[in-house]
Amino acid sequence: MSETKQDAGYELGTGGLVFIALYVLSLLVIGWLGHRAKRANTLEDHYLGGRTFGFGVLFLTLYATQYSGNSFMGFVGKAYRSGFPFLSAVVAMMAVVGGYFLFAPRLYRLSRRRRYVTLGDYVQDRFSSRLLTVFIVLLGIFGLGNYVLTNLLALGTLAEVVSGGRVDFNVAVLLLAAVMLVYETMGGMRSVAWTDVTQGVILLLSLGLIAFALFFHLGGPASVAGELEVVRPNIWLPPDLKKNIAWLSTALLFFFGISMYPHAIQRIYASRDENTLKRSLQVMAFMPLVTTLILVLLGVMAIAILPGLEGAESDKTTLLMVGRLVEEVPALVIMGPLLVAAVIAATMSTIDSALLAISSMVSNDLYRMVRPDASSARLTGIGKMTSIVVMVLVVILTILLQDQTIWRLLEIKLEILAQVAPAVMLGLQWKSLSARAVLAGVIAGTVVAVALTMDPGAMLGAFGVSSEVISGCPNWIREFFNAKPHGVHAGIWGLAVNFLVLLLVQFSTCRGRTATPLEAR
Repeated sequence: MSETKQDAGYELGTGGLVFIALYVLSLLVIGWLGHRAKRANTLEDHYLGGRTFGFGVLFLTLYATQYSGNSFMGFVGKAYRSGFPFLSAVVAMMAVVGGYFLFAPRLYRLSRRRRYVTLGDYVQDRFSSRLLTVFIVLLGIFGLGNYVLTNLLALGTLAEVVSGGRVDFNVAVLLLAAVMLVYETMGGMRSVAWTDVTQGVILLLSLGLIAFALFFHLGGPASVAGELEVVRPNIWLPPDLKKNIAWLSTALLFFFGISMYPHAIQRIYASRDENTLKRSLQVMAFMPLVTTLILVLLGVMAIAILPGLEGAESDKTTLLMVGRLVEEVPALVIMGPLLVAAVIAATMSTIDSALLAISSMVSNDLYRMVRPDASSARLTGIGKMTSIVVMVLVVILTILLQDQTIWRLLEIKLEILAQVAPAVMLGLQWKSLSARAVLAGVIAGTVVAVALTMDPGAMLGAFGVSSEVISGCPNWIREFFNAKPHGVHAGIWGLAVNFLVLLLVQFSTCRGRTATPLEAR
């Protein structure tokens, strides 16, 4: 597409950039206050904030972590590319909370009695298998590393666009990564949660402005219906069976994948009590209606207003739409800086949470396995060093992969994280479930998910299998040489294999055995 004003996107003036700079610097102040509030140099205090989060803090930290740069940039870009069918994302995000309710209350009760700090603590305590614990921890670290990557991509894109190119993508990623490292290592979970409270409030305010602009200035989706049909004549066609299956697959991927986020599980542990946790999750169940729905409508309406965006360029849809709205309605001038702050807030709140979870798993689940006599101060120090190393590596990857779409990177992460679900969801309910069965299932599921994600057709070609051999197979077999066979995500196929292998191993090798319930240990 030729270079036009549309391509430039929304640019902040000097005043707006100063506002954003002051906002980012304020996060350092909050991080310092979190450091001052530390009660002890222990893993529980650093990684769980002393397990003292009340309803307000817990809800806002869950909300700010759940809705990130993936939502404001990736979801809107995906809605632009897909159209109305992407409304299924609203259901998928609501399904995530359903996933939490299957295990969160019971896991919380166990975490209080048995002092869990990480997901690995639960796995090791439940199954007494170091191999299984290490494997699940490595899957969690991969998923969180990908999460940091996608959100750094969103941050770099945002900074480059709103500064009109005055701030380079690479420079923005480096500077914002440094800020997050400082306040995350200073105050741990307490600093992260306190910054999330600020960020959650900004998110809600910015979404209110977007909703106002969409429905009162632009008139809602009905006002652009004619233009939508011109730009995409097939936009009103009902989805076929494969598309419906893809919708269900996405909902399942979110249900099993997002609910396994290690940093979200740590927030379950950090709740002050079980009632606070349940109330927070009950409110979270309705947040997709005031978050995901608004963002999807923004992307769909942009199809008619900003036609012609392609690939990774469509991830800038949010900023392009804001630029158009501010240009047309000067009274919405405050919307620009506030929305930019909201995207930064959503993105940073996710990155710092993921980074904190990675450092806790490395220090608590991996390092302590080798050095069981290490002090809490030593483990916390190892965790802080891990944060620095991981951030440096992910920053390098972000710079190298900046042409990838955020949505695709999000999918890849969830394909892998979904394989952890049987260990948590079944492990809490099935008392005799063995470590051997869970390990066999999670390995088999991960292999299938990775194989399908990496383009099986290309992989077979690398081993000398010609395309003619593949094309000669029946249609239902050829489908399995795609990343989404029959419209189903690779992670869901992997999860199906995961469950099947788990059941086969459980009933063939563990018949008659009864594991000791956690409550009785």
